[in-house]
Amino acid sequence: MQWSQELRKTLEKTFQRSPALFSVSALHLSVRHRSLEPENLQKNWLREFYQVVHAHKPHFMALHCQEFGGKNYEASMSHVDKFVKELLSSDAMKDYNRARVYLDENYKSQEHFTALGSFYFLHESLKNIYQFDFKAKKYKKVTGKEIYSDTLESTPMLEKEKFPQDYFPECKWSRKGFIRTRWCITDCAFDLVNIHLFHDASNLIAWETSPSVYSGIRHKALGYVLDRIIDQRFEKVSYFVFGDFNFRLDAKAVVETLCAKATMQTIRAADTNEVVKLIFRESDNDRKVMLQLEKKLFDYFNQDVFRDNNGTALLEFDRELSVFKDRLYELDISFPPSYPYSEDSSQGRQYMNTRCPAWCDRILMSHSAKELILKAENDEKIVIYDHIGPNVCMGDHKEKDAYKVRRFSVKPHCSQEGRQHTEICNPNSCIDKSSPECHIFRLLIVHYASASGLCSRDASHTSLSCMFM
Repeated sequence: MQWSQELRKTLEKTFQRSPALFSVSALHLSVRHRSLEPENLQKNWLREFYQVVHAHKPHFMALHCQEFGGKNYEASMSHVDKFVKELLSSDAMKDYNRARVYLDENYKSQEHFTALGSFYFLHESLKNIYQFDFKAKKYKKVTGKEIYSDTLESTPMLEKEKFPQDYFPECKWSRKGFIRTRWCITDCAFDLVNIHLFHDASNLIAWETSPSVYSGIRHKALGYVLDRIIDQRFEKVSYFVFGDFNFRLDAKAVVETLCAKATMQTIRAADTNEVVKLIFRESDNDRKVMLQLEKKLFDYFNQDVFRDNNGTALLEFDRELSVFKDRLYELDISFPPSYPYSEDSSQGRQYMNTRCPAWCDRILMSHSAKELILKAENDEKIVIYDHIGPNVCMGDHKEKDAYKVRRFSVKPHCSQEGRQHTEICNPNSCIDKSSPECHIFRLLIVHYASASGLCSRDASHTSLSCMFM
């Protein structure tokens, strides 16, 4: 087995619980940190994860990870094994008597390898939990703890796909893709989709057009995933899609705004005449350098603009999700950009000068899932969408690079999409409140992006996002 990622989230806020029939928490983590040892990263990650578990006491936990193993995937196997063993056997998780772990470890298969990992933990108080078998097209009751790795293509309890190479031809060996599982709890059925989309390969290319060519690539890949999970092969249900979307701010618009009064100097390579650097200087003030832009350099002189008021002034440039507003819903963002945080252990709030800070890591849902979460009727509605560990270094992602935490307290509600499970659910209604099987439960969804540093020495970013309902 191989799974490596650095955990990059520490609890920023203590969430107060409120009575509700349905609570959900989602976290995303992303890590690639070369300066921290995987043993220390695992300790940090597990400590913060267990704090979330202790604070919210969820009944169902979903942890999605990307880029585990890093470049030296084979050498990281021992760290992966240790991490998985710790999660399944720790005292903090003793009340979770059922678990499913899916690790894509077949790194020798360039055609299929995605480096994704999906973990699901079920509390002993939940009596009837079912998981969908995509090959048999029926639900099966979840019992015991099981780990699946290597060739996940033959595992009927999930769907896994890697995006075609022509989606991102610049990358010789992309590992981007998605894993989908389906669950039925208290007569509510929903999909959980672990996703990793394409990054910006060059700041200079991203700056050239608005929207950037990379935004178009991500748009195509996300559209493909959404089409797949609602196609005619299976009944439609509500769904949550969370992971490292690699969403970026509109680089051209951001630069034009931040450097509106600056003059631009272009530096080209002597041999190819290719643009290799852009320097933006103030027109006065001794022509102070405001921004330096290279393929992997975004050095803005004042990082406070990305932190002040949680960077909300820049949300107008966060436009990639708007294309999917008719298909996806996201809670309001009130936390600073989650990426790319410094990997210096003493600079937990500092961004690296590699990329323009952005909200890369997200937790999204279908509109029917939104109704499931937010339809609280007469009960108090509490919704928190935030990041974790604002002052702690856990890699370059904090909520996908920075930690993101969402908390919901809601009543479970199913739309017509949930009325398909005749073999295990009440066929006459999605939620029968008089039924002994309709009990209160809390769902914790966690996403850990780019976990290459958590279980390996090759880590460059860490992120954790969390949604709690």
